[in-house]
Amino acid sequence: MTTERPTSSAYLQRPARVALFSGNYNCTLDGANKTLNRLVDHLQSQAGVEVRIYSPTAPKPAFAPVGELVSVPSFAIPLRPEYRVAMGLPRHIQQDVRAFKPDIIHLSAPDLLGSAAQSLARKLDVPVVASLHTHFESYLDYYGLGLLKPWMERRLAAFYNGCDYVLAPNPSIAEQVQRDSPAARARVWARGVEPQLFNPERRSDAWRRARGFADDRPVVVFLGRVVMEKGLGVFVETIQALEAARGPVQVLVVGDGPALPWFRERLPHAVFTGFLSGDALATAIASGDIFFNPSSTETFGNVNLEAMASGLAMVCADAPNCRALVEPGRTGILCRSHDPGAYAEAILSLMDDPARRLAMGRAAHLESAAYLWPRILDQMVSVYREAMAAPRPGLRTRASGPRLLQPAYGGLTAAGPLPGE
Repeated sequence: MTTERPTSSAYLQRPARVALFSGNYNCTLDGANKTLNRLVDHLQSQAGVEVRIYSPTAPKPAFAPVGELVSVPSFAIPLRPEYRVAMGLPRHIQQDVRAFKPDIIHLSAPDLLGSAAQSLARKLDVPVVASLHTHFESYLDYYGLGLLKPWMERRLAAFYNGCDYVLAPNPSIAEQVQRDSPAARARVWARGVEPQLFNPERRSDAWRRARGFADDRPVVVFLGRVVMEKGLGVFVETIQALEAARGPVQVLVVGDGPALPWFRERLPHAVFTGFLSGDALATAIASGDIFFNPSSTETFGNVNLEAMASGLAMVCADAPNCRALVEPGRTGILCRSHDPGAYAEAILSLMDDPARRLAMGRAAHLESAAYLWPRILDQMVSVYREAMAAPRPGLRTRASGPRLLQPAYGGLTAAGPLPGE
């Protein structure tokens, strides 16, 4: 049974309502979850949007959620209990969604919960916006499931093809979505950084010395969740190659995760801070010199942007997310993925040329100024406006190429005008 949508005049009498479906809204503290929580805060405080979040919840969540969170029944993934899976939308959750009467259904993961929410959206005749946060298919190789990649790619293409809009974090992925899922409208939605928190002024020689780092030798930084899919194996092999050539290398590892014991064992000379946030995190990053990120599984890589804002020279995988941020030769060096020798050569070149290293760090800092959170989050508001203003049915048959939307300032009312109209 299809629920009749109210007229535009009825919409304008109340704020827009967004039902956000997340696979893991606050079970773990990662870039995707931080972005979604930041988005909800912006929607509620700056855009005048009512948001209701539907997600699995953990007995011990990683942090307090932003917004009204409805717990969806789920179970912990074997061997990775920090992640949970919902098998779909139980009847009582569907009834809750119907009572909320959303104007937009926002899907942040192509899981069973997302698929069930997509089906419900069609019954309610509500536009579906999906944001892409993770290269799920790239994770399979790290868990010995590479043979499933073709099936996963087909499933993802079908899922996004069933959405009205798909927000990809960089142009390369947006173009791929448009090719594989032509019924959807692909848009680019990047991520942001807090310049008042992440900046070169946070650098502290005293902090470095307190952790045993010499002033005259560069520090190589790893930042992120310590899980194998972040390229830990390549990171270790690269550091070992550097140490074979030059002796002990100053390495700083910021983060926590299930692979931390494995990482510690293989990097006996590194300094491990564990999980950091706020001022402590900003000081740690800015006190490094070279940011080394060999991961090719991220869709954007918030950590790259934080390191750039902190003034570090970048050495990263030549992957779509890094190509969107790092300009080779100016803000950093891109290397072939899974090639420790190439990474070691790049890092050595920056160790041996302090002037070049500092110039790259300054350029990276300047480049990061284009990625401010308010502007980035307003792009999502703009997509919501466009989706609600578009005529229905038949929205999904008029696909267009990916483009970067301009911010939508001011409050968002359902079926309100698009920016500039």
